[in-house]
Amino acid sequence: MSKVVVVGSYVTDLTARTPKMPRPGETVLGGPFQMGPGGKGGNQAVGAARLGSEVTILTKLGKDLFGDDALNNFNQEGINTSYIIQTKDEATGAALIAVDPQGENMIVVSLGACGTITAEEVEKLRDSMTDADVVLLQLETSMEAIDATIRLAHELGKPVVLNPAPYQDISEELLAMVDYITPNETEAEELTGVRVTDEKTAGEAADKLHQMGVETVIITLGKKGVYLSNKEYDELVAGVTVDVVDTTGAGDSFNGAFCHFLSEGESVKNACGKANIAAALSVTKFGTAPAMPTKAEFEKLYHEVNR
Repeated sequence: MSKVVVVGSYVTDLTARTPKMPRPGETVLGGPFQMGPGGKGGNQAVGAARLGSEVTILTKLGKDLFGDDALNNFNQEGINTSYIIQTKDEATGAALIAVDPQGENMIVVSLGACGTITAEEVEKLRDSMTDADVVLLQLETSMEAIDATIRLAHELGKPVVLNPAPYQDISEELLAMVDYITPNETEAEELTGVRVTDEKTAGEAADKLHQMGVETVIITLGKKGVYLSNKEYDELVAGVTVDVVDTTGAGDSFNGAFCHFLSEGESVKNACGKANIAAALSVTKFGTAPAMPTKAEFEKLYHEVNR
């Protein structure tokens, strides 16, 4: 079984439908409301686990109701929770999410406990990381944890997948230790200064990231798919057209699925193509972690797309 280690965030998603995005100072009557598990780290861990990976996650929770719910949810998904830390010093993080009728969203994240992960806590993952096929992280936690995770994985010779979301400044020294980077258009622009609007500009942004030391660049382009660039590829890996309900967890679904298929031995191009299918499935449901597709759902759409 493929083994994926995730270091990152867990927050409780507080999501409301809205007929339109409110202007500053405006109150909009919306609904329905949904509360559930979220955070980029948690979502991506669930995404990989539902497809069949053996997943270990390091995150940090408060000793509160949201934290207890998080542990229950991870256990139900079959995710190894041995490295999850609960603290009395911070509350479990939360995300305030508004979703409009087109499935577009606006999100405010309060990281809470998961924003305080330390280098010492990451070091405790050494034994588990030694057995991992892939290490996945995001920028939705403390830079101390991000730095420690990348350095430890690099020391152990483990492939590092960095989803640079939400954007934080990150040094070129660390980027040079990243094997795969998966920004969306906005994050790619923030990293490189190149505004990504099409395949040409995606290629220009990818070139800048290669110059910073990243071997493989995968720029996610929503329903268009992803732009894949490394020594072997410079091309668009097309997405899959579906009826969109909620785009909130699409990037997380892509990243979790990409790591799953990469750890199974798929080529990077095949892993991208299959992860596009998983991401497409996720936007057909409401929510983030609950919308991550199962292996059966993935296989059904995969066979439909490839028959």
